[in-house]
Amino acid sequence: MIESHDTLVIGAGHNGLIAAAYLAQAGRSVCVVERDTIPGGAVSTVERFPGYAVDRGSSAHLMIRHTPILDELDLSRFGLRYADCDPWAFAPAEGDDEEPIVFHRDLAATCASIEASCGGADAVAYAQFVAQWAPRARATMAAFRQEPTPTRFLTSFASSGWHTRSARRSIIGRRIGALSSMSQDMMSPGDALLDRWFDSERLKAALAWFGAQSGPPTDLPGTAPMVGFAALMHDIPPGRAIGGSGSLTSALTARLAADGGQLVTGAPVVALRQNRDAWEVVDAAGQVRRARHIVAACHISATLAILAAGGYPATDIARWRRAIVVGNGIGIAVRLGTTGLPEYRNCPANLPRHGLHSGLGLLTSQRAHLRRAHAASVVGELPDRPVALPMGFSALDPSIAPPGRHLVNVWAQWHPYRLSDGRSWSGHAQSAADAVIAEIDRYAPGFSSTIEHCHIQTPPGLESELGLVGGNIMHVEMSIDQMFGWRPHPDLAGRSVPGAPRLVLAGASTHPGGGVTGTSGRLAARRILGKRG
Repeated sequence: MIESHDTLVIGAGHNGLIAAAYLAQAGRSVCVVERDTIPGGAVSTVERFPGYAVDRGSSAHLMIRHTPILDELDLSRFGLRYADCDPWAFAPAEGDDEEPIVFHRDLAATCASIEASCGGADAVAYAQFVAQWAPRARATMAAFRQEPTPTRFLTSFASSGWHTRSARRSIIGRRIGALSSMSQDMMSPGDALLDRWFDSERLKAALAWFGAQSGPPTDLPGTAPMVGFAALMHDIPPGRAIGGSGSLTSALTARLAADGGQLVTGAPVVALRQNRDAWEVVDAAGQVRRARHIVAACHISATLAILAAGGYPATDIARWRRAIVVGNGIGIAVRLGTTGLPEYRNCPANLPRHGLHSGLGLLTSQRAHLRRAHAASVVGELPDRPVALPMGFSALDPSIAPPGRHLVNVWAQWHPYRLSDGRSWSGHAQSAADAVIAEIDRYAPGFSSTIEHCHIQTPPGLESELGLVGGNIMHVEMSIDQMFGWRPHPDLAGRSVPGAPRLVLAGASTHPGGGVTGTSGRLAARRILGKRG
């Protein structure tokens, strides 16, 4: 018997579940079909080691808390709770004569830390940097919450209040000049932006590493806004979902079920075909489900594959595949069960009980460190010194580790999916993880002696477990030429596929890109519901 629904969502990542939750909330008949047996994709948590709740993908949620999604879906009613990551980041001291740079939610406290570690001039400059870039970052987030158009990003930015009211009333030539200057800022490399603002290389390296979390290094054009997002963290810091990143998924699935939506796991879709005024979705077991609307919330490569299997013209699909840049991986994740948290040098005495461990560990002091790691990756080599980002969230949420134990999640860049000379990752995973752990030891001597459990997620492992093609955690490269109206391809950037009516694209492959934002799923649902703006 063929099941029928108003909308069928392919992929139970957080974007797919958010789209489904909005549709079910509006009274639509919705079914979500997922290839994995665990919903949530990269926003899921499992027991890797006995008694530990270990994230499979994301650990800190930076962007979704800057959207209306959590309130609109009332996810707190379904058990979702966040703890503020405050401090939200830190750059530890590498030498005994240095002070850590601690990024608090409170701007004055952050500036005090910068003054102690980098000098008064950079502390003043950082306050001015946040004053200028916070409105810009808010405008960027506003642009992310809407479908991209050729002018929307710049017009949102121009009206964001980053210039004075008197400037907005000035003559048209002056306004055009200001907009031109702003657009140059937005298109510039993050490194150039940092050089214009700051003197301390330690501060510039820390902010560059924060800005590189989407993948592209900050010496590339168009990466300045990624650095500028640091200003937004003083509005709302990153959040840690209590119980693990997968708590967001648990709340979404509970919300979906409460509104009558269905979730089917362990059912990989193999074909998507049109049948008159409906779509038919075929899974690997031969089950056919019919729906008027489809939300393809899986990787764009998977969407194109199932369209091809359903008879979509192969020439178009081949052309899109060649143009969409998936890249050669970004990095690896190392999940550690330990007897203690890293003990970083010279930690300030006035920190909260969780110390620095609520924040993102920006373990670098020179941007040359980032550049060397990226350069090695470009030619298929492993970095001699990876750039590491440890997160010790068991200090903030003890429920994710057994009593007397801690969980440290470490993300590190840059590590290629395809190694040079045809080498296999199976022979290099442990040495790559050892190099990551050595970076933590550089800043917290003796940390490696506390490790009892270690799980390594290489780029091929991220692909096989989570469907992250090429090991790219963002699905498609987040370079400026693959963002906004170019993501994932100009033909597909309208959230639709030519000649495929009522098929709506969602997920990290689409605007506004990767990370835990949920905006793509929200926009997909609004498209089906006929809502705009």
